[in-house]
Amino acid sequence: MSAPPLRPYVPATASPRELTPLAIGLGIVLSLTFGMVNAYLGLKVGITVSASIPSAVLSMTVLRGLLRRGTVLENNIVHAIASTGESLAAGVIFTVPALIFLELHPSGLQIFLIGAAAGVLGILLMIPLRHALTIEEHATLPFPEGTACAQVLIAGDRGSASARPVFAGIGVGALYQFAMRGLVLWRETVVVSVARWHKATIGAELSPIFLGVGYLIGPRIALTILTGGVIGWSILIPFFDLTGGSTLGGLLGVPALEALTPTEIWSRYVRYVGAGAVTAGGISAVVRAMPIMATALRRLRPSAAHGAAVPRTERDLAPRVVLGGLGALALALWLLPPLHLSVLPAALAVLFAFFFVVVSGRIVGLVGTTSQPVSGMTITALLATSLCLAAAGERGPAGLAASITVGAIVAIAIALAGDLAQDLKTGALLGATPRSLQVGQMIGVVAAALRAGSVLFLLDAAYTLGSPALPAPQAKLMATLASGVMAGHLPWALMLLGAALALAAEAAGVVTLAFAIGLYLPITTSTPLIFGGILRALFARSAEAEPASDRATLFASGLIAGDALMGIGIAGLVVSGLATAVAMRAPAEGSALEMALTAAPFLLLMALLARYARAADSER
Repeated sequence: MSAPPLRPYVPATASPRELTPLAIGLGIVLSLTFGMVNAYLGLKVGITVSASIPSAVLSMTVLRGLLRRGTVLENNIVHAIASTGESLAAGVIFTVPALIFLELHPSGLQIFLIGAAAGVLGILLMIPLRHALTIEEHATLPFPEGTACAQVLIAGDRGSASARPVFAGIGVGALYQFAMRGLVLWRETVVVSVARWHKATIGAELSPIFLGVGYLIGPRIALTILTGGVIGWSILIPFFDLTGGSTLGGLLGVPALEALTPTEIWSRYVRYVGAGAVTAGGISAVVRAMPIMATALRRLRPSAAHGAAVPRTERDLAPRVVLGGLGALALALWLLPPLHLSVLPAALAVLFAFFFVVVSGRIVGLVGTTSQPVSGMTITALLATSLCLAAAGERGPAGLAASITVGAIVAIAIALAGDLAQDLKTGALLGATPRSLQVGQMIGVVAAALRAGSVLFLLDAAYTLGSPALPAPQAKLMATLASGVMAGHLPWALMLLGAALALAAEAAGVVTLAFAIGLYLPITTSTPLIFGGILRALFARSAEAEPASDRATLFASGLIAGDALMGIGIAGLVVSGLATAVAMRAPAEGSALEMALTAAPFLLLMALLARYARAADSER
C-alpha cells in the first residue's frame, strides 16, 4: 500500500525562522544539560532515556513563554540539537569507560575526537536515507518518539503545552538527591542477604532516578529487568555458593566460595553469566533485525535532486558535502594520532557504522530510539573487530584500545543516526528544512563532544566508574569481552550458561536484552525500576501506549534530570573535598531503623508521582 501524502504543519512555501543563533545557543545549552543527565543515568542504570519531549517543552517555555518569540521550527531546531547531547552520551558511556577499566588512560582530546567524528559520521550516513524512511514510508514506519514530539511542538505552537511538571520534577529530584547524598540524611540502598539461604540477596537503591526511569520504561521492561536481577542474586549466587568446589562447580570453573561475600560472588562469576546473556541477547537482536537490514540496504539511494527547484522541505545537505565529509572522516579515523587506529580498525569502524546505521534508521522507525538495541549492535561489532585484530596479530594494549575505539565509534554513530532519523520525522511532520536539522545536529554533536570527557573524568573521580555507585554495565562488558578475546581466557562455561538463559528468555517471549541487563547489573540497580513500572501499570489505562507528553511522563523525566544534575553537582563536592563538611549523618548499614528511614521518603516520592499519574489518567 502506498503511503498517503504527508501534509506538514508548516507548508513548504512558507519560510519561518528556523536555524537562528538563538535556537542554536539554547539547543547547545540543553544538549550539554541532557548529555550530562544521560551520562550519569547510563553509567548508573545501564539505560538511557530520550530527551526529545522534555527538551521540546523547555524550549517552548523559554522561546515562547519567557522571550515571547520563537517559531515552531525554531523550537524544533532547539529540540533536535538538544537531543544530540543525550544520544552522544549514550554512545560514549556504553563504550569509552572500557578504556578506563583496561587502564588505557584515554585523554580528553581522544574522547572528543571519538565523539565528534563518530557523531558526524552517523549523521552523514543517515542523510541519504531520509526521504525513503520519513516520506516514502510515512504509512509503514510510525517513528513513535518523532511523531509524539511533533504533536507536542504543534500543541505548544497552539498554546496548550506546559513545562511545569518538568520543572517540578527537576526540583523534587534534585532536593531528594541532595538530602540523600549531600546531607546524608538517609542511606541510598536497602539490602538484605540471607546466609542460611546460601547468601541469597535482594536490595534496591531508592532514588528518584530509578522511580522516573521505571515509570518511563513501563511495567513490562521493569519486571523483565527485575527478573534478571532476582535470578542472578537470589538463584545463581546461592547455586554457586552451594556447588562451588563440587564436581558441578568444577565444570563451571567455580571453586569453594565460603569466604566470599555475595557481591564478590557476583563480581567474579555471576557477572560473566550476565555477560554471556547480554552478548547472546545482542546477537539475537541483530539476527532478528536482518530482514530490516536487507530492506534498508535495497532501498538505500540518494534523496531527490538538490537545487532551487526542490521544495524547502526536501532540501538536504548536498551529496558532494555528504560524500566529501564521509571521505574526510574515514581518513581522519586512520590518520589522527590520538585515535591510535591503523588501516584495519579504521576500515572496520566505517564498515560497521555504515551497516548498523542502515539498520538503526529502520529500527527506530518501528520501535523508537529508546528500544533500539545499540548495545547489541555494538557488542556484535566489538566481537568481530576483536577477532579480526587478534587474527591479524594486533594484540596487547594497542589491539585492546583499537577494539574499544571501534566499538565506541559504532555505538555513537548508531545512536546519532537513530536520533537524527526521529528528528527528521518530526521535521517532516512540522514542515522543517532537513538541511537545517542536519547542520544543527552536527553543531550539537561537536558541542556535546567537547564536554564528554570532562563529565566522565569528574564522575570517575567522585564515584569510581565500575563501582556499585556507577557500575557502567555496558562498558564493563565491552572491556571484559575485548580483553577476553585478545588474551583467550574468557570463562566460556559461565558465558554459555548466560547465553542459554538468554535463549530460554527469548523462547518465553521475554525482552531478551532487558532480562540480560538485569542479570548483569547489581541487584540494587535491577530492583527499584519496578516501583515506577507498577505506578504506570496502576494509573495508565494503556501502560504501553501512554502519550509521551502527559504530565506524569514529564514529571518523571524531571525526576531523572534533577537527580542526575544534582548527582553531578555532588560529584563536584566530592572531588573538591567538601562532601564530608556538607554531610550531616553517617547512617549505619543494615539496621531496621535506617532501612525505614530510607523507605519513608521514597514512599512519599511514589505518592507524588502517583498523583501526577492519576491526574494524567483522568485527562485522557
